Amino acid sequence: MNILLAADGSPYAKRMLAYVAAHDEWLGSLHRYVVVTAVPAIPPRAAAVLDRELVKGYYRDEAEKVFKPIRAFFKQRGIEAAFVSKVGVAADVIVKQATSGPFDLLMMGSHGHGSLASVVMGSVATKVLANCKVPVLLVR
Repeated sequence: MNILLAADGSPYAKRMLAYVAAHDEWLGSLHRYVVVTAVPAIPPRAAAVLDRELVKGYYRDEAEKVFKPIRAFFKQRGIEAAFVSKVGVAADVIVKQATSGPFDLLMMGSHGHGSLASVVMGSVATKVLANCKVPVLLVR
């Protein structure tokens, strides 16, 4: 099974990894794992006055902050995983990655807001559920 794990470095993403670790059926050599994270874009006017390599380095560093504990998680279990970082809006990046790859499942953490909170604040999970054609497993 090809599994896409959406991560943002939050406690909810860590809870998703704990869920994966607690369920042996999600770990193992039968699965292929790709971890995706979205780094918010620097406003265009700010990016225009910054050195291009500085901006690229910023995006790389922000992604690595998210990936570092997840790399350790997979390494500790002796499991290979690919890591993809994209610049953009989290929900859009996750949906695009899920639909562009041969994924059987998307796993992500959820803040667990009720429907009213989702209407008022918006939610990455809600937007992903509304737009993703790949099955989604939300971990609260």
